[in-house]
Amino acid sequence: MFIVQSYSLAILFCFITMFCWGSWGNTQKLASKTWRYEFFYWDYVIGLLLFSIISAFTLGSTGPAGRSFLPDLAQADWMNLGSAFVGGIIFNAANILLAAAIAICGLSVAFPVGIGLALVLGVLVNYFGAAKGEPLFIFSGVLLITIAIILNGLAYKKALVGTKEVSIKGILIAVSAGIIMAFFYRFVAASIDLTNFASPAAGKLTPYTAVFIFAVGVFASNFVFNTIAMKKPVEGEPVSISAYFKGRPVTHLVGILGGMIWCLGQSFSMIASEKAGAAISYGLGQGATLISALWGILIWKEFRNAPKESNYLNAGMFILFIIGLGFLIYAGA
Repeated sequence: MFIVQSYSLAILFCFITMFCWGSWGNTQKLASKTWRYEFFYWDYVIGLLLFSIISAFTLGSTGPAGRSFLPDLAQADWMNLGSAFVGGIIFNAANILLAAAIAICGLSVAFPVGIGLALVLGVLVNYFGAAKGEPLFIFSGVLLITIAIILNGLAYKKALVGTKEVSIKGILIAVSAGIIMAFFYRFVAASIDLTNFASPAAGKLTPYTAVFIFAVGVFASNFVFNTIAMKKPVEGEPVSISAYFKGRPVTHLVGILGGMIWCLGQSFSMIASEKAGAAISYGLGQGATLISALWGILIWKEFRNAPKESNYLNAGMFILFIIGLGFLIYAGA
């Protein structure tokens, strides 16, 4: 299987993760013009599972190092399979909430609040679960990112005009998503031998197998979580699954593309975690907040009517985020 051999390449993979995790929401924005987010999410999950299979049988099954996908799957013990599967369930619960928050208050708010919170809590969870990197710089970076999230919240508060009730609901949903999402990565990382991808311990999974089992957990749990979301939507009327099959092929493809983009990021993050460490790999990937906020502000114009104070606060958010991410990179160097 393919294995990252250097810290610098691992950091590059983390930045690709950041871009992927911060960009998949654009596919939801595109689909939302004619498509409810609950329907979009079925396609998203299908795309996520599809990419995990493609990755497992390509990068995960070629090259002389490590165990290839099928032999690795056959030797895995149930505890590690279960850990990766539970990680998928936790992620799916959080991501459905995040998708709902995007539908209500947009990319430039849902991501900084939800994923920013997930970054802060998740870095701490993953660091104490598998300590790697200089803690002073890790925690300093997390502190700066926390302040950046607060600035974004203040910017959004300044921009609220006549939509206070709905907007607050979207923020609360994003906060819930962030708290839950902080824990999914630790379960997936716990199923992998983070110290040696080339010769992993017996029973442990390679990153490719772990991502596949994780994706199966996402797919299986979607029949529960998304069914509930369709019957008890956070916005609009309940919808029937029969309406999903009436969507245009191009609309379905947009959702599938979104899932594949996110899973590319997840795969690269797990591949990078041996050299970078789980906390840094996860933390840099969740710098997706910065990418998504840029999409929301510059492309989707979600702050077009905001006062100047919001622009200043968002500028401060970007500066602190970049410095905080720099601290995370330096922590593992």
